Amino acid sequence: MLLGEHRHTLDSKKRLSLPSKFRKELGKKVILTRGFDGSLLVYSTKEWEKLREKLQNLSLGQSDARAFARHLFGGAYELEIDSSGRILIPDVLKDYAGLQQGVIVVGLADKVELWSEERWDQYQKALREKSDLIAEKLGSVGMI
Repeated sequence: MLLGEHRHTLDSKKRLSLPSKFRKELGKKVILTRGFDGSLLVYSTKEWEKLREKLQNLSLGQSDARAFARHLFGGAYELEIDSSGRILIPDVLKDYAGLQQGVIVVGLADKVELWSEERWDQYQKALREKSDLIAEKLGSVGMI
C-alpha cells in the first residue's frame, strides 16, 4: 500500500527519486499523468489498467466523460523507473504541476500524487480550514 508524505527534490535534469517503499509496489514502469488540484498522478501499470477499464465504460456522448478521459489519457506518459529509483518528468507535466525543486510525494493507497511544495502547502492550509466540514459530510453518508 502506498502511504505517507515525502519531501523530495527534482534534480536539474527533471528527475525525481521515488521513495523506496513506493518503488517496490509500483514496479519498473509507471504511468504519470495530470492529476487534480494542480498535482500529478503516478500509477503502477496494473492500477492504470484498472482505471482504463473503468473509463472505457463511460459514454463518450457525455461531455464530462470526454473531458475527463482527455485530462487523464491525453496527459499520460509511460515512464521507466531508472536503476537509482528516479523518473524523468516530461516538461508538459512539470509545467502543469508547477514543479520546481521541492516536490511532495504523497501515497494514496493505490496511486501516488506529486505536488510542488508551494501548492502542497497552500492546499494543506486550505484543507485544515475546512476539515471539520469535510468530516461532517463524510459522516453523514456513513464514511466515518
